[in-house]
Amino acid sequence: MIQDDEKQQSDAQVEREIRGSRRFTPEEALGRMAGPGAMKGASPVSPQQQAEVEIGTWLRSHLTDPAGALKVVVHRHLKGSKALQENPDLPLSALAEHIQRALTSDELLRETVREADVEWGRAMDERPYFEPESGSHPDDPYTVQSVRGALSEALAKLRD
Repeated sequence: MIQDDEKQQSDAQVEREIRGSRRFTPEEALGRMAGPGAMKGASPVSPQQQAEVEIGTWLRSHLTDPAGALKVVVHRHLKGSKALQENPDLPLSALAEHIQRALTSDELLRETVREADVEWGRAMDERPYFEPESGSHPDDPYTVQSVRGALSEALAKLRD
């Protein structure tokens, strides 16, 4: 019992020394209010954000997109999406659902291509090539056909 009291006094003295040498911040105040172990077992990152990070990581590793703009556009479409909000525990299912919708809707696919062109132009500091009705520009990295192929390939990987 005496040893426990001595240990507690020693621990308290060490804690006072540590606190005395650092600046007091609002974060420190919140941490003290919450008490020791308040974050044990809990993640400071919300399930929604965890799902968005998982999708971004998967896209970077699996979506064939040398210029990188299509990955940004698909990820942006899914951030805060209803499908992801309804199932934050199944982010890759939400991704597969989104890709399937894009592949079955010509309008959504063309809009994805247009956004990828804009994103590419912004990243490269160039005027984007928009696919006209008569055909695509030979230097256009994003055409309906190329995006359809990349998304189809990604969907097949998600289903494996």
